Amino acid sequence: MPRLIDISPLVSERIAVWPDDVPYRRRASLSIAQGANIDLSAVETTVHLGAHADAPSHYAAGAPDIAARPLELYYGPCQVMWVDVARGARVLPEHLPDEVATPRLLLRTGTFPDPEAWNADFASLSPELIEHLAARGAVLVGIDTPSVDPYDDRALLTHQALLRHGIANLEGLVLEQAPPGRYTLVALPLRLEGADASPVRAALVAER
Repeated sequence: MPRLIDISPLVSERIAVWPDDVPYRRRASLSIAQGANIDLSAVETTVHLGAHADAPSHYAAGAPDIAARPLELYYGPCQVMWVDVARGARVLPEHLPDEVATPRLLLRTGTFPDPEAWNADFASLSPELIEHLAARGAVLVGIDTPSVDPYDDRALLTHQALLRHGIANLEGLVLEQAPPGRYTLVALPLRLEGADASPVRAALVAER
């Protein structure tokens, strides 16, 4: 039997979101504990919650929303690499510890260690890395931080490089329990019409 490694943070009202974004809230409309026959609840949240996929519309006017993204981008052969970079640094091609061998690459930086405690000095990806991956046929890149760009980069240079090459991204992953190596990625976004992102339940399939 294949083994599944969950690479999504727990979603709760404690989870950190980007400053000034909408925090996660769950509200019960019916409760068994209060005498109802069922539990029934609703949530209010940013779509950039925890492990999530950005849509091109997040960073380019008139670009496709998350509902228009091909599911094939988010499912298939994947490689996990652990990179040694400082907080606040951009990952460059020379930081990669191994050759890229799959069309999907997930990078563990360890610079956003607690999904419930915000820190703005997380590592990010460089436009040069995106060019490097595009030349090798990449279709998706993911990272264990809230963004592929630095916190204070309003130009979103790496997002724009993703747009130029049609590469999908995943952000907010938890890769501490995923040793470097090859897996099958399953991280399907919801089909949210008009949305600029979607939370995903990201998992790696590891052959025993």
